[in-house]
Amino acid sequence: MKRVAILAYDGTALFELGCAVELFALPRPEFDDWYRAEVVSFERGALGATADIQLQVTAVDSLADYQMLVVPSWPVDRQPSERLVEEIRALYARGGMVISFCSGAFLLGYSGLLDNRQATTHWRYAERFKQRFTAVDYVEDVLYVYDGRLGCAAGSSAALDLGIAVIRDQFGYQIANQVARRLVMAAHRSGGQSQFVETPLMQRPSQFAETLDWAVQNLSAGISVDQLAERANMSRRTFDRKFRASLNMTPNEWLSQQRIELAKQLLEGTELSVEQIATLAGFDNAVTLRHNFRKYLQLSPLQYRVQFGRRLA
Repeated sequence: MKRVAILAYDGTALFELGCAVELFALPRPEFDDWYRAEVVSFERGALGATADIQLQVTAVDSLADYQMLVVPSWPVDRQPSERLVEEIRALYARGGMVISFCSGAFLLGYSGLLDNRQATTHWRYAERFKQRFTAVDYVEDVLYVYDGRLGCAAGSSAALDLGIAVIRDQFGYQIANQVARRLVMAAHRSGGQSQFVETPLMQRPSQFAETLDWAVQNLSAGISVDQLAERANMSRRTFDRKFRASLNMTPNEWLSQQRIELAKQLLEGTELSVEQIATLAGFDNAVTLRHNFRKYLQLSPLQYRVQFGRRLA
């Protein structure tokens, strides 16, 4: 049983703390050898949190009893104590795992664990992080970075994505899927932070938006980007530029993702063959479908069906 320390401090961010507790501290008697987690702090006494909430957690001076540390958040301008940094380094040096959510990456940065490694944090803090930790290879527009022992998640809900990745790595796809379903979330979510960055919203439905709605309803027709541009009454060049400005991806990338989503629904809810599903989802053939599943989901279509498919009466 892996013992997990979830770090709290005075001013703890409650959402990220809640994610860590839900992922690793919630009792799950249906699984053997599950985590044994507790919320700890190197500070004494009650800890303040949002809305004047007071937290009473386990006070510790050491992380020697733990094999994994979760840092749900950290004040971006607060220098950690030498004792805390030493304990984090020692836990990692003896083979332990350290992961952070959102601004928690700053504590990992202060500890030096991220030097010459890839890392990420919430897009709001990206510039400050890069300026402060110049030895870190900062990765833009990802939900998380994780190498098996060290991980950083971007802001807020991306914490759940990293947590599920850790569970998948340690317990396998089946258990990770069960935990994800209990959280009412996808076991694997593709995409990056750019889809959450603040952008102006359309004031009213446009021909561009209506074209995308039409495409989703007609994927099996093997739609091309040229057809989309024509339907939106734009030149191909203007359409491509509008698409990237609106969704931060190319039209072909978007079409691939929509076809994958349709294929996932068909794999989960029907007994159609992969070849039939490829046709209905608008892929050229089953080979192209398999390639896209490997690229975006790291699974084959049949593996996806085994893990997520519903039993049909």
